[in-house]
Amino acid sequence: MNEFMDHLLTLLRAAAEDTRLRILALAAREDLTVSDYVHVLGQSQPRVSRHLKLVVEAGLLERFREGQFTRFRLVTAGEDAALVREFVRRLDPKHPRIATDRARLDALQQRRQNAAARFFRDNAQRWDELRALHVADREIERALAHHLPLGARRLLDIGTGTGRLLEVLAPKVVQAVGVDQSREMLALARANLARAGLDNVEIRQGDMYALPFEADGFDVVTIHHVLHYADDPAAALAEAARVVRPGGTVLVVDFSPHDMVELKREHAHVHLGFADNQVQGWLRSAGLNVLEPIHFPGRRLMTGIWRAERELVQRPALAADHSHGVPR
Repeated sequence: MNEFMDHLLTLLRAAAEDTRLRILALAAREDLTVSDYVHVLGQSQPRVSRHLKLVVEAGLLERFREGQFTRFRLVTAGEDAALVREFVRRLDPKHPRIATDRARLDALQQRRQNAAARFFRDNAQRWDELRALHVADREIERALAHHLPLGARRLLDIGTGTGRLLEVLAPKVVQAVGVDQSREMLALARANLARAGLDNVEIRQGDMYALPFEADGFDVVTIHHVLHYADDPAAALAEAARVVRPGGTVLVVDFSPHDMVELKREHAHVHLGFADNQVQGWLRSAGLNVLEPIHFPGRRLMTGIWRAERELVQRPALAADHSHGVPR
């Protein structure tokens, strides 16, 4: 009991300061960088960095890398996570300083959203032309939702783009994470997901060949219309298999083989679709058990969903126990 009380007092002391309370309130809204906090709080970088260091050391916030930037978020794991979130939830959003900070953050987000929207708008005509050639996105989304494994808690969407798939699937899991290399797309995804009111979604910048996650961390991994841009699809699928836990599922959506060579020139596609045996071979090589694929004919492009599961296997320690005649 004394140890718990000491720990609780440490948390409360770290939070019991005006700037640090404001930092926690902002962290509940979005994962921000030091420069974001400097802009919103109107304080110097050394001062903001010192406050961030204190709340991280106390276990209220945690830091993570996104490209060349370090972002901060409310602690996500351990016994303190729920306590910290409940504490932040009880902060008065109408308090003048907190309300002003939120308004500044909203303005900052709006500027970034506008920049991302311009990027999206500049490319939208090309994407609309491509979308007209294949089955409606909503049909694919319904199929993916249908094939989510029962009881899935953590989902990873690789190459999340605008975050659309997270909007569809996040309500069906406890936590959803999206990764993408494009900062413009990440900004747009964050804005779209904030607008959708989803509070169980995390957006990260990441390389699909070197995902910023430990092995065995997700119940389901989705890769939606990403592989046709990949120089090495097999390596991307091997990385997806690494982060899916035993018993988990990998769902791959992409085009079946086609002859639209103009997609390489006009849309930067590296591959003109994939055959079933190609994708299934890569999935098997990654150590997954393949399931029956699903195909959706379109006007000129057929879309496939390739499904695979990671087998539940015995731990090495279990085999060692049996070798000594000590069954569990």
